[in-house]
Amino acid sequence: MLKLLVFYGSYRRDRMGIRLADYLVRRLRDREHEVELIDAQAVGLPMLDRMYKEYRAGDAPINMEALATSIKQADGFIFVTGEYNWGIQPGLKNLTDHFLEEWFWRPAAIASYSAGRLAGVRAASSWHPTLSEMGMVTISSSLAVGPIADTLDVAGNSTGKAGASLDRAFLRFSADLEWWAEAARNQSAHVNRPY
Repeated sequence: MLKLLVFYGSYRRDRMGIRLADYLVRRLRDREHEVELIDAQAVGLPMLDRMYKEYRAGDAPINMEALATSIKQADGFIFVTGEYNWGIQPGLKNLTDHFLEEWFWRPAAIASYSAGRLAGVRAASSWHPTLSEMGMVTISSSLAVGPIADTLDVAGNSTGKAGASLDRAFLRFSADLEWWAEAARNQSAHVNRPY
């Protein structure tokens, strides 16, 4: 069993991407992993002023401290991202920027979505160098869901041909993440991290 965190970052009133986040949480739990959904809006961190590491021990806000603990204990991460004007969602980026060393030496996976046929892939492409700079290894498999309303229903269940395609793609996506997460966990158990 792996401990995995699924991050979701939309602050919009009519959030569609939560369908994909819910789908991933359920499917990963079906694979017998411990999975936690981290909704940036619910966590409610302010616009970045001070990173977690810039607080003295015990002085960070409670929600930041709790999230730092979850990140440090996780074996891997999944970032569910929409695309805003060809770019990264600001809510999700703001949440990730509050942390740095807490992310190191674990794999990250990217699942993108949009209301249209491009499925958020331009935002996904922007996340790769960002996550790498933050000390994560981004797996090569990704999920791109669009149009999201034709792929997942309001409960996050796959529907129609697009949903069947997502179900097939999920198998490779999850196997890739599991391989890297297990490899990183095993390496960390035997070798000290370089820094």
